[in-house]
Amino acid sequence: MLPSFVTRLERINHLIQIRATGNPRVLSHRLNISERSLYQYLSLLKEMGVSIDYDRHRETYFYPQGEPFSLRFQKK
Repeated sequence: MLPSFVTRLERINHLIQIRATGNPRVLSHRLNISERSLYQYLSLLKEMGVSIDYDRHRETYFYPQGEPFSLRFQKK
């Protein structure tokens, strides 16, 4: 479970950085998860302090003002 969870977080992060998520239905389909699960991933990122906005015109999530977010996991 953990590898797919981490992989999804990394993919969501990458798509948000390049402003290519599509709308929630499209993004959840790309990730092969439900929209509800997608909202849980986004909520988790927000709980971690990540600012995420949605552009209704372009239909994509983005980091405000190009705010960079680095997602990294290390084994100790």
